[in-house]
Amino acid sequence: MSKSEQASMRNFERSLPMSLLIAREAVMAKFTPVLREHGLSSQQWRVLRALIEYGELDATELSNRCCLMMPSLSRILKNMLERGLIARRTDSKDQRRSLISLTSAGEKLFDTLAPWNEARYDHIENILGKEKLEQLYALLDETIDKLNHLNDQDKGASAP
Repeated sequence: MSKSEQASMRNFERSLPMSLLIAREAVMAKFTPVLREHGLSSQQWRVLRALIEYGELDATELSNRCCLMMPSLSRILKNMLERGLIARRTDSKDQRRSLISLTSAGEKLFDTLAPWNEARYDHIENILGKEKLEQLYALLDETIDKLNHLNDQDKGASAP
């Protein structure tokens, strides 16, 4: 890319993907230390949260809900199975599907971390203010909805 093409691009730190990543890192810095104290990665915590909220899920749906690629999810599930946090069974109606659920140990770990997790959310809300946090959620929801709608329309279209 020539210097003139580079100059016409927005500043690297103000690109939307970078801004979202920087914001994510700032938010996760409030959660990661306690997760690590309990031997969890943020991805493993997402799996716990999804299984608590939605119950037993197949691996594909869990992957989608947690925004994890299947190879990553496979490694995460292997670790969580070895630690006794989750159980995996084959779907009786479709032998190709694996169904994942929390064990009592996984539920206990969630119950241990949930109050602390909510305290972190309260802390973030106190910093930003309830109204700004709600605006942020609304803007993120709108962005996701509109861009997903555009992505659905653009499927099959080639890039300029």
